[in-house]
Amino acid sequence: MDNLDQLSRRKFMGSAAATVGVMGMSGLTGLSPRGTADAAEQPKPDAVLHQLLAGNQRFVEGRLRHPGRTPQDFLPLAHGQAPHAVIVGCADSRVAPEVIFDQAIGDLFVIRIAGNVVSGAGPTVKGSIEYAVAELKTRLVLVLGHSECGACKAAIEHIEANDALPGSIDALINPIRPVVKMVAGQPGNKLANVIKANVVEGVRRLQGLEPILAKLVRSGELKVAGGVYHLGTGKVELVG
Repeated sequence: MDNLDQLSRRKFMGSAAATVGVMGMSGLTGLSPRGTADAAEQPKPDAVLHQLLAGNQRFVEGRLRHPGRTPQDFLPLAHGQAPHAVIVGCADSRVAPEVIFDQAIGDLFVIRIAGNVVSGAGPTVKGSIEYAVAELKTRLVLVLGHSECGACKAAIEHIEANDALPGSIDALINPIRPVVKMVAGQPGNKLANVIKANVVEGVRRLQGLEPILAKLVRSGELKVAGGVYHLGTGKVELVG
């Protein structure tokens, strides 16, 4: 799917960069008042998902195409953004979405919270997702868990111990506790089951999130998907 690199956002970035070269920093032409792409200009959700998985395969194989992280790489997007995907991921230091999906600057709108929690995460997390969908016209949301997730592990351990964690950490893992109970008795690795179920539950919640996301999901304009990143291999596995 290398041709996806030629999709609309690339055209947007190219034209923006050219304009910066001609006009300097005084302003860019061709942008909407918000500096974002129109929904019609965004690639289809399935195409974006394929692009992410292709990038992840490059990461696994050590063929990264987007290493640029200098101020010059950010310059074309200084006046606006049009990310292709929202990633709702864990705050874990080993899980950097731009790297593991080998995406360029401006491709991803990343929201990170320990345990990639959606249920019970409150308006700041849900509102951030809705902003990307409603204002930036992003048409793919990917809930991304990962192997050996500490938040999921803590939820399991403290349910079994019937105790609480200090400070706000207890409230952080509380939304994962129902997921732990949901998969109780399932065969296989308990932690892996909880990690996967936590992603699936997050996807389910976002698919039904009114009034913005659910409407677009029903119309087919928005896709909400789930995946688990495996720390040992670098591979992202779609779940649900």
